[in-house]
Amino acid sequence: MHPPTALLLSLTVLSSLCLAAMAASCHPDDEAGLLGFKSGITSDPSGFLSSWVPATNCCEWSGVQCGTKNRVTFLGFYGQEEFNRTFKGTISPSLAKLKYLDSILLQYLKGLTGPFPNFLFELPRIKTIFIVDNKLSGRIPETIGKLTQVLSLSFEGNRFTGPIPSSVGKLTQLTELKFGGNLLTGTIPDSIRQLKKLTYLSLEKNRLSGNLPDFFDSFPELIRLELSYNRFSGKIPSSISRLSPQLQFLELGHNNLRGKIPDFLGTFQAIETLDLSWNRFSGVVPKSFLNLTTLDELDLSHNSLEDPFPEMNVGHAQTLDLSYNNFHLKDIPRFVTSSPNMFTLRLVKCGLKINLDDWKPHEYLFFNYIDLSENDITGSPVGLLNRTDNLRGFYASGNKLKFDLEKLRINVPELNELDLSRNMVFGKVPKAIGKLQKVNLSHNRLCGKLPRTNFSASAFAGNACLCGAPLPPCKAA
Repeated sequence: MHPPTALLLSLTVLSSLCLAAMAASCHPDDEAGLLGFKSGITSDPSGFLSSWVPATNCCEWSGVQCGTKNRVTFLGFYGQEEFNRTFKGTISPSLAKLKYLDSILLQYLKGLTGPFPNFLFELPRIKTIFIVDNKLSGRIPETIGKLTQVLSLSFEGNRFTGPIPSSVGKLTQLTELKFGGNLLTGTIPDSIRQLKKLTYLSLEKNRLSGNLPDFFDSFPELIRLELSYNRFSGKIPSSISRLSPQLQFLELGHNNLRGKIPDFLGTFQAIETLDLSWNRFSGVVPKSFLNLTTLDELDLSHNSLEDPFPEMNVGHAQTLDLSYNNFHLKDIPRFVTSSPNMFTLRLVKCGLKINLDDWKPHEYLFFNYIDLSENDITGSPVGLLNRTDNLRGFYASGNKLKFDLEKLRINVPELNELDLSRNMVFGKVPKAIGKLQKVNLSHNRLCGKLPRTNFSASAFAGNACLCGAPLPPCKAA
């Protein structure tokens, strides 16, 4: 090989190696920004950041993804407290160096503290911000209105206080806005009506107050509306009716809303979850509810609703709670009995007058919780409970159940709570009762010596011939 040819080949190989090295490494600004973030983390028990080593390719670090020109476009960690997958520390403003970042997801990490992360305003390509279930605090600044390019914004589950800034109305590209689970106060700003692309609005679990704004006709694409657990008052605004073609989740529970449930709620064509619980609604449930055929979950509990409850035409109901109203249902609704996948049934104090032996649900397999307390129910739950495999809680206190407790299948695999207090249950208490987490068998007709459990005396009180710890000792024969 001639010397010039050899030199040319060497230069070509060297150039290729250099290009490969450049292609395999991330931008120095990105590396510096990420290492700055790492320096702000004081505890990383699961080793999320163990791969973040200087002078290595940060595009290959845990939680990091790169795009064009090997620039970092994604930073994300998803915590799991039960597996100690958490962070403690602060979010370093050095992340402002990541000029190509379009998504930041720091979710369920529990221990990130500090104020609103102002470095977000220095990220020109940021589109998705999910900083969820941490401990950020202080106020959400008015400058949040600068994030005009953002599509999805969530600060759920933090400790932000003060009002929702009116400037949030400038974020007109938003499809998701989630400020739920904070300590926000004041009213919903009228400027939110400008967010016409919203599909998901969550402001639940705050301390918001005032009347619900009558601007919901501004959201032609809204699918999910979560406003529960606040201090809203007044009536359900009529503009919510404009959401009827597409809304799937309407959650207004745990507020101070009043008046009658509007008829237009029965026109919702896609509704899956309707929660109006823990308010001050009165009158009857509209007959138009017959049209809610797509409903999976209905919670009207803790209001002042009256008879008659409409015969609904729900094909696949999963959850129903009508407890603590002024209903006199007499029977369990037919759509519950016929449902192929019922998970939760709560009909406390609903005026039921049935023999439990006669109730034959179409499907037993999926039941997780059944609460029929404070009714006029006779018979026995043995046939029901002995056919379930996934039941976690059964509650039937304050009825007229009469059966031998030893015939009840208490070792249902998932069962951990049982309340049969204030009935006429007889027989002995089986040993399997000790495997449960919560038990109330008080004020029945049980007899004999109690098996060893960790329950207090109140769980067995009012049974005249029960004895043994935690009750007084049995008398010698």
